[in-house]
Amino acid sequence: MTNNTFNLDKEQLIQQSFVQMDKHLQGAEYNQAQKLALTCRILFENGHDSGLAGQITARGEKPGTYLTQRLGFGFDEARVSNLLLVNEDLEVLQGDGMANPANRFHSWLYRARPDVQCIIHTHAVHTAALSMLEVPLEISHMDNCVLYDDVAFLSKWPGIPVGNEEGELISKTIGSKRALLLAHHGLLVACSSIEEACMLSIAFERAARMHLLAAATGKIQPIEPKLAREAHDWILRAQRSAVGFAYYARRSLRNNADCLE
Repeated sequence: MTNNTFNLDKEQLIQQSFVQMDKHLQGAEYNQAQKLALTCRILFENGHDSGLAGQITARGEKPGTYLTQRLGFGFDEARVSNLLLVNEDLEVLQGDGMANPANRFHSWLYRARPDVQCIIHTHAVHTAALSMLEVPLEISHMDNCVLYDDVAFLSKWPGIPVGNEEGELISKTIGSKRALLLAHHGLLVACSSIEEACMLSIAFERAARMHLLAAATGKIQPIEPKLAREAHDWILRAQRSAVGFAYYARRSLRNNADCLE
């Protein structure tokens, strides 16, 4: 017997949709290294290219270890075969070459946030441009609400993030939020999965671009906080992150099948 959904209120329809998502939405089957390599390629294709700048890491199986890309390779060159497993001191445990020394702040953030499984830091161009204004990212559109009240702001540039001081500052500033805008620098996303981190990084750069476009035209108008939080929770579902990642992975693999080697 078909339910008469026209008699349900909005909250009931939302909960019904969540049940359906849990049942029907499934991501693709990739291992951790494959997800990391795919994320590099996906971000490269979605505005996060800035040469050799930026890092991505994901926790390893053993405490105090994580996977990352090798220094000297761009996001568009990332492969399973050239990823590194390093410890908190950035000593290479598996793989050849060295990690980016700027990964030091990742070690601090992993220590501070047991919930975080993946960290992404890039200098995506619109985010970097916004960071030059020393203003927080404004979330005022439905598509960007996945970041609503979830982006911290580091208002002063502390210099290159290779010291322990920067690690302490960044891990303290982000607090319990999933994202951080660093003035005169770029974005940072810290999430519970690689898929979620990838999706939020794409959303962050798009939100920064929209912020700049809107602010160049007029004053950005705020949205109702209750509705924004509702949209945040609607978009930020593990199943949505998984299928969103699978979609971008399919797009990327059309031209980047080598990244899984």
